[in-house]
Amino acid sequence: MTDIAWIEFALTSARPQALGALLRYFRDLDIAEEAFQEACLRALKTWPDKGPPRDPVAWLIFVGRNSGIDVVRRRAKTEALPEEAAYSDTGDAETDMADRLDGSNYRDDILRLLFICCHPDLPATQQIALALRIVSGLSVQQIARAFLVGDSAMEQRITRAKARVAAAGIAFETPGAVERAERLTIVSAMVYLVFNEGYSAAGAGGDAARFSTEAIRLGRLLLRIFPSEPETMGLLALMLLQQARAPARFDADGQIVLLEDQNRALWDRNLINEALALLDKAIRHRRPGPYQVQAAVAALHARAARAEETDWREIELLYRTLEAMQPSPVVTLNRAVAIAKVNGASEALAVVEPLAGRLGNYFYFHGLRGGLLMRVGRNAEAREAFDRAIALANSPAEAAHIRLQLDRLKEDALPPSAQK
Repeated sequence: MTDIAWIEFALTSARPQALGALLRYFRDLDIAEEAFQEACLRALKTWPDKGPPRDPVAWLIFVGRNSGIDVVRRRAKTEALPEEAAYSDTGDAETDMADRLDGSNYRDDILRLLFICCHPDLPATQQIALALRIVSGLSVQQIARAFLVGDSAMEQRITRAKARVAAAGIAFETPGAVERAERLTIVSAMVYLVFNEGYSAAGAGGDAARFSTEAIRLGRLLLRIFPSEPETMGLLALMLLQQARAPARFDADGQIVLLEDQNRALWDRNLINEALALLDKAIRHRRPGPYQVQAAVAALHARAARAEETDWREIELLYRTLEAMQPSPVVTLNRAVAIAKVNGASEALAVVEPLAGRLGNYFYFHGLRGGLLMRVGRNAEAREAFDRAIALANSPAEAAHIRLQLDRLKEDALPPSAQK
């Protein structure tokens, strides 16, 4: 890894805690963001020559705090500068800050940042989008893709959310126990979106896949805060079960390996065992929720030693349960996969076709539809569906996988003597 690549990775990894600490100092989201960006610019200039600091997070907080104070001076030249205590309860020494990062003054910074972004005064869609942008540093394009909306629409959504936070006078303190519980659902949704962004990008290269690891870390943090909440257990179990399959999801050439074709010996059994224990503990609470149901689906895959042993009937029933809890065309699309395994492609197509209006811009809809059409011999329609899927692919690996299906269609169209 080059120096610049390492620095960019370090800056991205440090973002939640550094920005959370700066928000605690300044009680202003815009100032905290500006201070963090200025600290990042300073890091890009100085770290290549001087080497990385002992603790990048502490360095960024220290430099960002000083930069933020300068911002306050520029914004209020006619006003007296507030006392230093208004911005920091630490000394001026970077070393002292590094020593205290894991202390009580800092342990809740990320959680505080999450709860500010997921404040109930904001609409749910703005809460999640703002948290993805501020806490995890996802680009507007990445967030837009997660929400299946255009980039400009997402940019406006995030801008409105930030303006609303500023105008609402939201308290920049860690909320109490009751308020934390009320916000848990939206925070959990944000954490899972972060995980999915990293998980879907894992085969594309680059640093985007780090978000799945970050989401698991945040999931563990939520579980420490809410140790008896079964849905938090379910969320963490779900992420662990999916992450366990990561080593087998792509072949040596970076091509997608479907779940049924994966080498299950490559699955991380430690993550699976941890997740299964969490899920069993969650189920004993007898308070089922969407994350527990999704984790139960993933657990059925994890418990099957071979793809042929997967209990698809139980998976279809679980997706029916999830549809009742959390109606969604994507959930229905997933249920159609199970239906195809149990009752065949024709019955699955009957479930998939009505989803076209709501999932017309969704890669997986067209990929699944194309595969089902191919299985029932409607090859011309399958080709059209695959072409649409390629146009909507989120990564080169996804596009390459669909092209393989098109190659199969072309080979099937050849006379037997010309086929391989």
